[in-house]
Amino acid sequence: MGVVRSADIHPPGETSVSTAVPAGEDTRLVCPADTIMTPGAIAVLSLSMSTDAFAAAVGRGASHRPAVSTALKAGVVFGVIEAITPLIGWGLGIVAAGLVERVDHWIAFALLAAVGGKMIWEACQPIDDEDAGPKRSGPWALIATAVGTSIDAAAVGVGLAFIGVNIWVIALSIGFTTFALTTVGMLIGKAVGKRFGKKAEFLGGLALVGIGSMILFEHLGVIG
Repeated sequence: MGVVRSADIHPPGETSVSTAVPAGEDTRLVCPADTIMTPGAIAVLSLSMSTDAFAAAVGRGASHRPAVSTALKAGVVFGVIEAITPLIGWGLGIVAAGLVERVDHWIAFALLAAVGGKMIWEACQPIDDEDAGPKRSGPWALIATAVGTSIDAAAVGVGLAFIGVNIWVIALSIGFTTFALTTVGMLIGKAVGKRFGKKAEFLGGLALVGIGSMILFEHLGVIG
């Protein structure tokens, strides 16, 4: 029995024609965005992408004693920048998505696994007490830190472009989660110390590798 291609579905009023896939041809269906990225998966992805900013915020909080208003301002800066960068990456990925349809799931897996692996490696590095906090605490230093921790989100955005997700929902989720975790990280940094942020970053890296693997296995038909 043939498989109906998505291209064969016409608007109301037009003739709908289903095309059978010849024997031997790849009959895998492309998973819709809401199947690949369930609300749970989006939540895990958002938490994972926020752990870099959380670790940086814990470091800042450990070296300063910020007021609630200061922590909220930092949360807004980190959240906005973290929401914008995956959109930029997604836009770049969309340009090339049509050229690499046969390997799109491999590209998404490679990017997510690379970012996750980098986070795991950085989390395992020893903490240098001299670098426990930023040498400057002005607004430009805060913005520079936020941009530095959001670069990985741009790479993830490129990967997400190849699997057809709703990038707006994901970007908003990442931005809000980053805002919340950065604010909390600033406030509790003095109490928990920088090691706690490193552990969160390690778990975030593992989660990204896991999401990338799930996307790959779903496209290969191993699961789902």
